Amino acid sequence: MNNLRSNIIKEIAQELDCGFDCYYNLKNDEIIAIPSLSQFSDENDFKEAFKESLDRIEKHKSDFIKIEALESYESFKIMELFVEQLPDENLKSGLENILANKKPFQNFKHKVDNSNFRQSWFDFKQIELEKIVETQLNREKASAQQRV
Repeated sequence: MNNLRSNIIKEIAQELDCGFDCYYNLKNDEIIAIPSLSQFSDENDFKEAFKESLDRIEKHKSDFIKIEALESYESFKIMELFVEQLPDENLKSGLENILANKKPFQNFKHKVDNSNFRQSWFDFKQIELEKIVETQLNREKASAQQRV
């Protein structure tokens, strides 16, 4: 994978991790990140805050691929994958218990943040997000080539 594509995938993955939807322009490699509408209490406030970006996306709609922020079940799956590969059996067991109970996201974060595997979690999650982005970009690129 070339360096530009790798950087694009990394940037989109980081934006997704922040809960943003990303619009990637296939023609010029532009990335526009916008928080999900669900993060705003008023749709008009949302449209006003991101008017310029939304207008640019609408004007060049066919050039953009939308990559949406992860659904909670997708984020949960990444946490499960992380737990599966942990070498520390005590932490692994504790996290498995957390994932099976109430407030798994909050409790998982607290447990990992207070462990020796905090950075490992961030690195793992970034890699998994990059895999998701790469898969979506490849799918969209193939789809776009079929339409031509």
